[in-house]
Order: sequence, then structure tokens, then C-alpha cells
Amino acid sequence: MNLRTLLLGVSSAALLCGFANAETLTIATVNNGDMIRMQGLTEDFTTKNPDIELNWVTLEENVLRERVTTDIATKGGQYDIMTIGTYEVPIWTKQGWLVPLDNLGADYDADDLLPAIRSGLTGEDGKLYAAPFYGESSFVMYRKDLMEKAGLTMPDAPTWEFIGEAARKMTDRNAGINGICLRGKAGWGENMAFLTATSNAFGARWFDENWKPQFDQPEWKNTLDMYVKLMADAGPQGASSNGFNENLALFQQGNCGMWIDATVAASFVSNPKESTVADKVGYALAPDTGLGKRGNWLWAWNLAIPAGSQKTAAAEKFIAWATSKDYTKLVAEKEGWANVPPGTRSSLYANAEYEKAAPFAKMTLDSINAADPKNPAVKPVPYVGVQFVAIPEFQGLGTTVGQLFSAALAGQMSVDDALAQAQQVTTREMTRAGYIK
Repeated sequence: MNLRTLLLGVSSAALLCGFANAETLTIATVNNGDMIRMQGLTEDFTTKNPDIELNWVTLEENVLRERVTTDIATKGGQYDIMTIGTYEVPIWTKQGWLVPLDNLGADYDADDLLPAIRSGLTGEDGKLYAAPFYGESSFVMYRKDLMEKAGLTMPDAPTWEFIGEAARKMTDRNAGINGICLRGKAGWGENMAFLTATSNAFGARWFDENWKPQFDQPEWKNTLDMYVKLMADAGPQGASSNGFNENLALFQQGNCGMWIDATVAASFVSNPKESTVADKVGYALAPDTGLGKRGNWLWAWNLAIPAGSQKTAAAEKFIAWATSKDYTKLVAEKEGWANVPPGTRSSLYANAEYEKAAPFAKMTLDSINAADPKNPAVKPVPYVGVQFVAIPEFQGLGTTVGQLFSAALAGQMSVDDALAQAQQVTTREMTRAGYIK
């Protein structure tokens, strides 16, 4: 055996050994378009990091929340990276359940993250405990052609009164067109995200300053009455089963005149490869009632590492890649600037190419900046959060109340009964948890 053959043998053995010792990161994520797109682009990461393999666990939103919450609370260790929301980050950070992201790399530029998004992911020690993959608020997406046909002009800042009038005028069920599509699927992050944010515009709140539930107040009655009646008059059949993905499909297929939901949806409804109405979509701020709150939420889907992980270094490498400026450029190169993950970095909104490709960019940024998690309601509240209440009990409470409100939408109970039961169950839980003395 000559020296060259020997060296080649040693090199091959080392290479094989390297792959044999590759770390596998198990990543729990949500089944929305941006996350699915990321999975399709991860060859860029694995090529640069051949010692890291990726195992994806892709779940529907409600299921994802349930699985990752159970896993981290019980120290199950199933996942090396979790996709979690703005709700979980501060609560789990205080519990000591998340690893601080101290090693995202010298070129990561955390200072470029939008302040409104970054503040919700930063612990009291000033460290970042999750990195935002995309950020969002909520706004109105509407069909400009149907609005014109109805003889109306959408203002940049509409009222709920205008939205109701426009939805009813645009409805043509014989043609398969519903004037408006709104979330009805039960879940604290599904229908209750929309309804809690909307209730802020009607002057409602989950709790008063003493943590007493407020579902027995007229503001919640006004919110739920409006929603149920509007959906009966202008919404799709089976709306109580529709969440973000179902309404996205309806809008893309031309079955919705308006859709009030996450700003992140704009790139999907305006993409001619995915949307039959891509060239007909306009955008407006979330509606108000004249009381001073628009009811637009603030959210980010983030990547975080559970405490106790044995693969922190590899996990941070992946998180740095997936939430970097370079990843944004990669998506732009492969899919076009309009499809890059929005709502996380100031540099994106200073990018002329993005602004040109994404007509919804300014409205998205304005909506994100207008959300005020520390003062979400017209009246004072003891909690932080626009479309959620940042306490551990909210996850269960929000889902239970969401089930009641979804049943009211489906006609299985009256609005009054749904509100009465919401008041009862929330009062009982807040008393048990010690918020109400």
C-alpha cells in the first residue's frame, strides 16, 4: 500500500466517522406556508453543516402548542428546537425552561430586529431567549374588484360598521362568494386570537384591574353579537371549523370578499402561483369602532431551545441560519422578495427591492408598530398582551372560552349562554389560581 492510498483510506474513514457522529436536531414546527418553505430550503444549511442532520415534526397549530407545552413542562426532551409564539416566550423564560441564545454569531445583528418584536423575546436579564422567524400583526385583506362592484371604497383605516356593510354587499352565495372570512376554529391562538383582539376595539377586556373576568359586560356582548351576526349574513358555511389555513385557502380560491387575519398571509394571497385573485388584493388597517383601539394583534413565530438540551451548539447554528439576513436573501433568490419572512428586521423595510415587490410592506410595518401589548384595551388591564393574556392559565382558559364561542358561531348555543359560561369558567379558574381573593 503506497502513502497516497493510505492517506485516502484514512480520509475516507474520518469522513465516514464524521457522518456517523452527525447530530440530529429534532425540530417541532407549525404547518404554515413560511415554515414549509423553510423546510424546502434547508439543504443550504445542511450543506454548510454536514455534521448536523434535521428531523422535522410538522404539526397543526393547536396540536403543536399542546405537544411542545407538554414536552417542556415535563422535561420530555423530544425536541431540540421548538417553534413557539410570543405568548410562551416570557412565561417559559421566567420558568427557566428556555436556553438564552448567546451564540448566534458575530454577523447575526440582533440590533436589527424590530423593537416591537424583540422586546417580547428578551428576558429580564436583557438576553434573547427566542429568535423570530417571522413577525406579524393583523389587517384587512380584501378584493378590490368586489369592493368596486359593491360601489364602495375601502379606507386605509376602516370602522367595523363599514366592514359589516361591505361584507353584506359583497356576499353572493350563488357565485360562491362570502363577503367575509374570519376565524371560527376553537383555540386560544385560533378564534380567540381574532376575537380577543377585536374585543379591544369594542372596549372589552378579559379582566378588570382586580382580575375579575369581564364576559358579563356589554362590551363583550357587543363583540360577540357583531361577529356571530356578521358571519351568519356574510361568512362561509362551516365557519366554526375554519382557522388560519382554511380561510387562507378560501381567499386564495376566490371565495372571500374580505379576510381579517395575520399580515403574514399577504405574501400568500398575492402570490400568483398560489392565489387565483393575486392581482386583485388590497390591504387596510384592522377595523376600529371609534374608541381608540384598532384590535390589531402582535405576534411572532420564534425558534427556541428547551433548557437541558444536549445539542445547544448545533441548535443555535440552525436558529442563526433560519432567522438571519442571509436566509432572507436565500428566500428572495429562490422565491422572490415578496415571499421572504416578514416582520422581524428593520433592514427588510429599508430594502427598496422588498418595498417594490411587496405592496403590503408598509401596512404590515404600520400595523406591527401600532400594536400596544402593554396597553391593549380601552380600559386599564392588569395584563400584557393584545390577542392573549400573558399568564400561564390563559392557554387553557383561552381554549375553553374559544370552544364556547365557536359553539355560538355554529348555532349550538346562544351568544348569551356562551358569555355566561365563559364568565363562570373563567371566574372559577382565576379563583382557584389565586388571582381572585
